[in-house]
Amino acid sequence: MQKKILTYYFIVSIIIGSLIYTAQKLGIKLPSFINNYVNDFLIIPIVLTICLFVLQWSRNNKSYQVSLGVVFYICVLYSILFEFILPKYYVRYTADILDVVLYFAGGFVFLVLQKKNSST
Repeated sequence: MQKKILTYYFIVSIIIGSLIYTAQKLGIKLPSFINNYVNDFLIIPIVLTICLFVLQWSRNNKSYQVSLGVVFYICVLYSILFEFILPKYYVRYTADILDVVLYFAGGFVFLVLQKKNSST
């Protein structure tokens, strides 16, 4: 079961993120932390898991892993785009340093789960 931990985490993250997004679109009042931060924590592992699956498939190498440098790069890109650039042009986006922390925390979770996924 440990071999599939990243896949399970990915599926659960997609479900949770989709439920939050749907609730927001339906105008359902969510606790502030859930409404503002949970999806920021979930997005990096979701994106990196998709990237990992595509790279493993395209390289025909099930043991391929996303490197620390790539994870760091993706976290930096998300931070710059969603916390510095987009808030200047769209009111939907707000600059929040805690979001940046959550992107990197999500990247760390991905790295840990990816390592556990390959260690069995």
